[in-house]
Amino acid sequence: MRRFLRPAAGLSCLFALATAGCSANTDTTSEATPTQSAEPSEETASTTSYAPYVSATEASANDSAGSPTTYNLAFVIADGSSCTPMWNGTKAIGNSAVASRISQLKADGASVRVSFGGASGTELAEACGSASALAAAYGAALDAAGSTQADFDVEGDTLTDSDSVELRSEAIALLQKERSDLTVSFTLPVMPSGLDDDSVALLEAANNSAVQVSTVNLMTMNYGESYDGDMGDYAVTAATAAHTQLMDVFGTSDDVAWKGMALTSMIGTNDVDGETFTLSDAAQVRAFAEEKEVAWVSMWSTFRDQECEEGESGEDDALTNCSGVEQSSGAFAEAFAEN
Repeated sequence: MRRFLRPAAGLSCLFALATAGCSANTDTTSEATPTQSAEPSEETASTTSYAPYVSATEASANDSAGSPTTYNLAFVIADGSSCTPMWNGTKAIGNSAVASRISQLKADGASVRVSFGGASGTELAEACGSASALAAAYGAALDAAGSTQADFDVEGDTLTDSDSVELRSEAIALLQKERSDLTVSFTLPVMPSGLDDDSVALLEAANNSAVQVSTVNLMTMNYGESYDGDMGDYAVTAATAAHTQLMDVFGTSDDVAWKGMALTSMIGTNDVDGETFTLSDAAQVRAFAEEKEVAWVSMWSTFRDQECEEGESGEDDALTNCSGVEQSSGAFAEAFAEN
């Protein structure tokens, strides 16, 4: 996904709390945990939550649309080539304005998940020289946000860098030893055919380092020029293909693999010409996610969840601050949160 404002040795315990017998090294408040009732009713509340990506540094009027359960704070990356975490590479991790913004996001009871990486800048795993230093950098960002949820958005050249993939896995494993309540998600690109070899290798590296993965978040977007069909259908097809891969990589059941999946769409105009994700696509993805009891659905991003204004100001860009489709403000959030 874009950066803001720029066109086992053995088996890891996947979705640990959903799997009988797993050690409890995950957050008991994770969206991956299904809500259970002593007396099931005909209408059971959905276990699929809505967790959009938001700017960690700038508020949007659409942040609270759809009443998110969790906000994904984008993004923490390195300060240049140094092993120093910064919000979007522009704000210090302890910046008071960012801290105030995070407090406001939490004010209505939502939690925040710190997302590391993204499509721009230098991911910390490429800048830090050791697993311990990397774990400390990740931990500093989590502490600044007051969060026990870490998302690792790995894509582009970073995904093919085997050294940083291994170092990241080692650092996350160290961090989970220090923080027993830390939940981890990986956000990875996907095609209608499923995860590519590099994404599978990343998940296997996490397994080899005994990382406990709560969720694998699929970026159902930007498939390439050869895909010119319905974006909602492609999202469902991609999720179904990746589901089979998750069962294989983690050795888990059909049900648990769905519960440990998340789906993130790029609303409206996508980076690839000809790809437009519509409000009806959002409704389709939400319905599919509820049917399969997917952990959470998300979108890139709240500040794009509005129609582009007409005029000659040149300030609106469908890839940065609006969707490029006809809509009311917050309409995609409402579609993704519908249950």
